[in-house]
Amino acid sequence: MDLPQLVTIADEASALSAALQDARARTLALTADLEGARELGPKLPIVNPPRWELGHVAWFQERWCLRRQGEEFAPSMLPQADALYDSIAIAHDRRWGLPLLTWRQTLEYLERVLEAVLERLARGQAQPYFVRLALYHEDMHGEALFYTRQTLGYEAPPVGGPPPPAQTSPGQGDVEVPGGVFHLGAFPQQPFAFDNEKWAHAVRVPPFRISRTTVTSGEFLAFVEDEGYRRREFWSEAGWRWRESVQAQHPVYWEKRDGQWLERRFAAWRPLRMESAMLHVNWYEAEAYCRWARRRLPTEAEWETAAAWSEGARLPHEKRRYPWGGEPPDAGRACLDGWYREPSPVTALPAGDSAVGCRQMLGNVWEWTADWFLPYPGFVRDPYKEYSEPWFGDHKVLRGGCFATRARLVHNTWRNFYTPDRRDVFAGFRTCALN
Repeated sequence: MDLPQLVTIADEASALSAALQDARARTLALTADLEGARELGPKLPIVNPPRWELGHVAWFQERWCLRRQGEEFAPSMLPQADALYDSIAIAHDRRWGLPLLTWRQTLEYLERVLEAVLERLARGQAQPYFVRLALYHEDMHGEALFYTRQTLGYEAPPVGGPPPPAQTSPGQGDVEVPGGVFHLGAFPQQPFAFDNEKWAHAVRVPPFRISRTTVTSGEFLAFVEDEGYRRREFWSEAGWRWRESVQAQHPVYWEKRDGQWLERRFAAWRPLRMESAMLHVNWYEAEAYCRWARRRLPTEAEWETAAAWSEGARLPHEKRRYPWGGEPPDAGRACLDGWYREPSPVTALPAGDSAVGCRQMLGNVWEWTADWFLPYPGFVRDPYKEYSEPWFGDHKVLRGGCFATRARLVHNTWRNFYTPDRRDVFAGFRTCALN
């Protein structure tokens, strides 16, 4: 092994070590005020008990970075860990009644596991792929803890600052995207890709027009005030069943008081901010809005084409990793990573525009697409076999990340997926012209 290769490996280990510690600092910051009465919280199908979730993060990191021995797993440092923290084996509603570690014991378990992983990295004995898997898993749970705090009406997390102001130009409206053959998905040369991103394959995308920005709260309000939630003609059969089952009359965290619309952001109610990205709508609500507006949701291929297409590209691998190019995200280009505590105005951050002129395709709000979550051609599941395969066919694809998504996690080929009824997620949408 030559010296440059040794330096590369050492640099990777150092970067992974720093990222693991950064992820852990975020996890602890998001949960620092939950010890005590909030450790378990109410039993809801869309949140986990925080004390269980912290233990699960430690368990996952230990399992993949310390316990994995080929296709088998060595015993945990914690007796009965698999019986307590295996999310696949333990039904969601059982997690509140398990004999969990105390809060302090859970933090100690987190610390012991991280110290052992960092030591293996320092000795060159850790496998980078599985370290990245555990890192990104913790990042995803960090975002889920943002959701939990919003769902339960807790205070805003102690990260970030106010969003940037709106820009006066360019205005909203559509951009034209040229058609042609596009390579959808990740290429093997990417540093890391989940199995559902693999691999890039040719798809033909007809020319289309897509909105420059996501739908704003003000635009969605027009649908609400036009009786959109009461007019059956805008809803699919499944969407109408969902609406009736929960008696939805407006978005979940909206309320009208004394003639004024308010929204709840974490623990605080405030007047609706019309220019902000619409947030907390599920796929059915997005679909109904599109019918009302005589628009449609973009397909997954259209979304990625609008984000990654690069003018003048002649080879498939020349598509952009990020909408603006190859430079990693920063607070001047994207509303990610908790840099801002909430979605920004949809016209903010013009430096992050894609080549075709779409704004904030990474960050701000996850964006629903028209498509069901399905495998790409030739799909082969990765060692973490439960990540994608169990969810094919009954989840919808979201793209782009949100204001709480870690910047190191997301890029143009990243696929998120939720069932179409979920509106606790930090999700909104952009639309396409019908022709």
